[in-house]
Amino acid sequence: SAQGREKSMKIVIVGLGVIGGSFALALKQAGYDDVYGVDTNAETLEKAEKMGIIRKGCKEGKAFFPEADLIILAIYPKLIRAFVEQNQALFKKGCIVTDTTGIKRPFIREITEALPEGVEFVFGHPMAGREKKGIDFASAEVFKGANYLITPTERNKEQSLAVIESLVKQLGFKRVRRITPELHDEMIGYTSQLPHAMAVALINSDEEGRDTGSFIGDSYRDLTRIANINETLWSELFLGNKENLLAAIGRFEAQLDQIKDAIQADDTDALCQMFQASTRRRERLEG
Repeated sequence: SAQGREKSMKIVIVGLGVIGGSFALALKQAGYDDVYGVDTNAETLEKAEKMGIIRKGCKEGKAFFPEADLIILAIYPKLIRAFVEQNQALFKKGCIVTDTTGIKRPFIREITEALPEGVEFVFGHPMAGREKKGIDFASAEVFKGANYLITPTERNKEQSLAVIESLVKQLGFKRVRRITPELHDEMIGYTSQLPHAMAVALINSDEEGRDTGSFIGDSYRDLTRIANINETLWSELFLGNKENLLAAIGRFEAQLDQIKDAIQADDTDALCQMFQASTRRRERLEG
């Protein structure tokens, strides 16, 4: 059966942080046991081996890559191109490489061109994150019911896209959508990067020295959860998607100004209209 064939795939995960670790956990749960890990941190590799989520780990994947049917890159966007350039000679024909990064357009062309004949790169993005970084915070649960985005390129064969789609559904992702890299980056600028910018601005706008923790409820807790942020990764994501994010921030500022103006003018009607519009939109969102 196709799934039986899939289960015997040899999979290598590069980067066993919170996302790579979550993939390893979810793969184990789904019955994949031919999984290997590559990470620069020896302690992380040791933990992953002890947890039984990888068969073996090493700091450089040179031993694993020539055998791999699927390589999952759970590393920072900037490292992906260098990784492909350094290791491409090791990939076997028919191997699929996939990523997990939150921006696509800046490097798709370069990576696609760098790949040897017979090796395919399927660009993917699990819409399921964790604030904390590191394997200790990995969890297979974050994938359950989550969205997965794939941005096909001209070089992708239908069969390779189908392999990734089938795999992520087995890991618990519910909706898998195929979109262009342009639409991906525009939407992610709004649904992922703007909320992170808002959370950072919200918590950083608190006045120093107040006992804020005694005054918070779910709304503040929910809105600032993602202010606990991996600074290296997110500065890369923000700058790599600069135009889209700036446009999203501009539209948000315009809406905030409308609320501000209505408050300034004691305009109950205007406020009610905005609140009704937001309620309607929120209800339609996941319908």
